[in-house]
Amino acid sequence: MFVKLHRFLKPFTSDLSRKYYCINAPKSKIQRAALRRSFGQPTFETHPHLLREGEVTPFITKSEYQDRRCNLVTSILESAATNNEEKTHVIIVPGASKQYMSDKIPYVFRQNTEFLYLTGCQEPDCCMIITVAPSGEYHTVLFTRDKDEHAELWDGPRTHPEQAPDFFRGRPEFAHQRAGEFFAVVPKIKQMLSALTNIHSIVTNYLSRGQKKCENPRSFIHRLRLYKSTAEIALMQKSCDITAQAFAETMACSKPYIGENQIFAKIDYECRMRGAEYLAYPPVVAGGSRATTIHYINNNQIINNGELVLVDAGCEYHGYSSDVTRTWPINGKFTPQQREIYELVYCVQEELIQLCNSFPTLDALFEAMCRLLGKRLQEIGLVGIQPSNDYLMKAAYQLCPHHVSHYLGMDIHDTPTVNRNIKIAPGMIITVEPGIYISERNKNIPKEYHGIGIRIEDDVLITVNGPVVLSRKCPKHIDDIEKIVCQNQ
Repeated sequence: MFVKLHRFLKPFTSDLSRKYYCINAPKSKIQRAALRRSFGQPTFETHPHLLREGEVTPFITKSEYQDRRCNLVTSILESAATNNEEKTHVIIVPGASKQYMSDKIPYVFRQNTEFLYLTGCQEPDCCMIITVAPSGEYHTVLFTRDKDEHAELWDGPRTHPEQAPDFFRGRPEFAHQRAGEFFAVVPKIKQMLSALTNIHSIVTNYLSRGQKKCENPRSFIHRLRLYKSTAEIALMQKSCDITAQAFAETMACSKPYIGENQIFAKIDYECRMRGAEYLAYPPVVAGGSRATTIHYINNNQIINNGELVLVDAGCEYHGYSSDVTRTWPINGKFTPQQREIYELVYCVQEELIQLCNSFPTLDALFEAMCRLLGKRLQEIGLVGIQPSNDYLMKAAYQLCPHHVSHYLGMDIHDTPTVNRNIKIAPGMIITVEPGIYISERNKNIPKEYHGIGIRIEDDVLITVNGPVVLSRKCPKHIDDIEKIVCQNQ
């Protein structure tokens, strides 16, 4: 199945001294013994509470990672065949590097999700290269960091090059390389694909001298990531369950004059206590009129009695994210105006989720949101009486100036190269998040509604049998919310 790598690619490395090892080979007794040693990431032997035997990362097996790489190669070859191209392809997907907040103090490391999706490698400064022959034969190489006792004393163990083949399922063919040899081989490559912008631009500029073609493979990877496997769906469900429980606990501790920062801390704590690594993004915790600022993340004000608090938060669970928004009264009781707007948004969201049965595009779902919001705003007298759908949609957009949905997965705004004008299909996970934001500066809306900002967001799995709300355990109905928040008032 696999051709010799040196037929297409001379040994090379990136900016660090590396060794490379080919993936896909049987284990020896020595290799099995090596697995009992510490690696640069959790293993079944070191973290049996997180992984089962055969998994590289929780829930994801070695064979699934291998299938992903195979599917990537297949999709690229199919694209080349469509364009009548017979070329050798070299696909370069680098991992992320550590980023530092100050001298020697790193930020929490988060892997490049394209690299993580294809390898399961959670360590910094690594790189994957796949060489694909026109015949379809391909060779996968993973570059990992060399052993460094001094660095490992400070930062912990690494997955050494001699360990990598067995851990990531590989064949122990390797050699020491230098960075300069990377560019020595470039003129011999007819097409090179790179996943990160900086490497892509470097290689593109280099190849342009010889009129060589260079493309970015992100769109190919994103089309694969768009459809979730059974294991990925299980991870997403767990991520949503953790977030739902965290929201319920946070609602229960709400009371007038609590700080937005305390709400932030509570939901972060509850997510981590249930196994999440961290929050998936800086959360919005917006009390009162601050909820009308869509991306408010200062989270440093006091929430007064009688105000709503809008919380947009989610956690990352072993590489997979949730994204949920709930809005509730800090004292446990909606005012008549708050209740009216909340019920409006709630009903529109329910209708939009049901519309997913017909597999619309996300853009079509957005148009439906504007139409439904406009109609209901007209019914309660906040929008003028005009029969035009265009008028209703424009009026609604003034009060909800964001899209109603995005793809969700390893990243919050997942697979951004995939357009929102394609029909959703089984295996995709999307958000559904209508809202109403009535600024205090809005002179067209009565003052008693001013400062009300409400959004309700859920994570929805598309299936052949209809949409499944993964965040369904998160309290959403008015009666449930008031009961939870009032219990500790």
